[in-house]
Amino acid sequence: MVSRSTARSAVGHASGRNPRHDWFIRISLWQALHIFNYGPYHWLVAATVGLALVGVVLWGSLAGAMLPFFLRRCGLDPATASAPAVATLVDVTGLIIYFNVALFVLGGTML
Repeated sequence: MVSRSTARSAVGHASGRNPRHDWFIRISLWQALHIFNYGPYHWLVAATVGLALVGVVLWGSLAGAMLPFFLRRCGLDPATASAPAVATLVDVTGLIIYFNVALFVLGGTML
């Protein structure tokens, strides 16, 4: 079964759009059209979301690829690195990555 985010990414690439830039366009457009007010620091909010997104995706790819090797090295069955275990690890560490990026980018302005 293909996840929704994977399907969206595949459709975005097939249509010639780069889905990695959607976060920046959406925040900028909503701010310009007054659909949602992100405040005077909307560029920093967009940068925070984008950097955190890139960081979480890179970390998720790295964790998903390296976890089976790590488990094999520890003498455990690599099959135990199933999708739920990797998803839980990436979700928990993804929040930590997001909040650290927000603290770094928005520190001194909104935080």
